[in-house]
Amino acid sequence: MPLVNVMVNQRAYTIACDEGEEGHLRELAAHVDGKVRGLLESVGQVGEQRLLLMTALLIAEDYFDSVAMLERRAQEIEDLAGTRDEMKTRIARSEDRAALELEQAAKRVGDIAARLSGA
Repeated sequence: MPLVNVMVNQRAYTIACDEGEEGHLRELAAHVDGKVRGLLESVGQVGEQRLLLMTALLIAEDYFDSVAMLERRAQEIEDLAGTRDEMKTRIARSEDRAALELEQAAKRVGDIAARLSGA
């Protein structure tokens, strides 16, 4: 199991990960470090435990916001799919009506042609 050295709040941490996940772990640590730095700018040094807790809460908030957005998008997609199905049904009905009217018009033209040829 590979060990990865990461920096968060100017402290080095060594973390084990699965083979091939080293780059991803570094990205995650960089994200956490960015959040920590942002907090440091707004609240200052409030102690490492509190700072890391506040960072975890911010990341959790981002996560829940993302989940909520995905749920909204899923609902929008579902609504659009329903609208698409409704439109397909309307188009099919319109095509059926148009075909029926065309058949009736063709029959009338045929009747008129038959009367004219008999006259």
